[in-house]
Amino acid sequence: MPHCDKQMISFFLTTKCNLCCVYCYNIKERAIQQEKTLPLSIAKAGIDYFFNNYSSRHIRFYGPGEPTQEFQLMCQITDYARAQSTDFTVKVEIQTNGVFSKEVRSWMLENINIMWMSFDGPPDIQNDNRPINKAYVVKSEKSADIIEDNIKWLMANRGNRDLMVGARVTVSDKNNNRHIEMIDYFYDLGIRYVWTDPLFPSVGRKAVCVDRKKDYNFDMDAYARNYIEAYKYATKKGLFYGSILTCNFDGETKTHCRTCTPVPHLTPDGYVSACDMVVFGEEAHHMDCFIYGKWNIEKKVFEFDGGKIKALRDRNIDNMPHCKNCEVKQHCGGYCLGEVVNETGSLIGQKKLTCKAIKTIYKSIGTCTTYDYLHP
Repeated sequence: MPHCDKQMISFFLTTKCNLCCVYCYNIKERAIQQEKTLPLSIAKAGIDYFFNNYSSRHIRFYGPGEPTQEFQLMCQITDYARAQSTDFTVKVEIQTNGVFSKEVRSWMLENINIMWMSFDGPPDIQNDNRPINKAYVVKSEKSADIIEDNIKWLMANRGNRDLMVGARVTVSDKNNNRHIEMIDYFYDLGIRYVWTDPLFPSVGRKAVCVDRKKDYNFDMDAYARNYIEAYKYATKKGLFYGSILTCNFDGETKTHCRTCTPVPHLTPDGYVSACDMVVFGEEAHHMDCFIYGKWNIEKKVFEFDGGKIKALRDRNIDNMPHCKNCEVKQHCGGYCLGEVVNETGSLIGQKKLTCKAIKTIYKSIGTCTTYDYLHP
């Protein structure tokens, strides 16, 4: 099923975060913002809008910080969504850093259906990439210790509940040559679903193509080679090992993801974003094309920009010259629009090294059966 078919409303709950990830793509944005949390009233209005205009009953919690840092708000939003769904079929998803309390994990066991842990592999990698933020966590524990304990507990107590716990891995130079090791590590923890994302440049005030201050290095060719080997190894082992580069290999599509629908992602400052990479509406700079709506606090309605919606919907493989003769285009959809705009400044831009890697992987593993769980 194409990733664009993953229709859901996302809540960017808060700027608070209990980790200090070394590669965080929005850390500079959060550093210049006053601490913000999504108002419950806007979240409720978002659910009303989404349920009235979309058939999906899928809700999701995401950054820009760690959503469990606003645990009570997450509970309130979930309860409200379920109360508004007459057939009680609400699907609840979260992308979390996994560093949360016993109270939180007990609630998650009973209320979350799809849990993606942002988790970079064995402890030496995890602790180096994702250290504890001492401003939020006073204990001397390391993030790997906490996330391992939470995963083991959830797996041991899951029973027959509709709960999937998977890993979402950022691949950097630190783990680009350790895919096989990561697969064994996750498998031993009980995890059977893993999505990997190659490291990409953080979001700043300017597109990477015009920002000479950007310092970014990643060997995408090595990632493609290592991923192919790891994918085959994981398949034999009985573990799903995906990549954002392959997220449409299980179907055919003209667009890459839900950004081009678009579906709402509610920001802490009261805007509607189309993309996980655009977590604030005020001063979105070169990423402003993704901010297609705003909550009118006086009228108590969402106001949308039809021009921006059309521009997002028009972004497809038929409108991108570099996709015209590509043999993989229908199993790619033009790749991640957020990354493309951040790095090229254009809705129809191209990440050439990524395109090359997608083709390399496709030639080796080809298409596949429908994914059980789509990319986060």
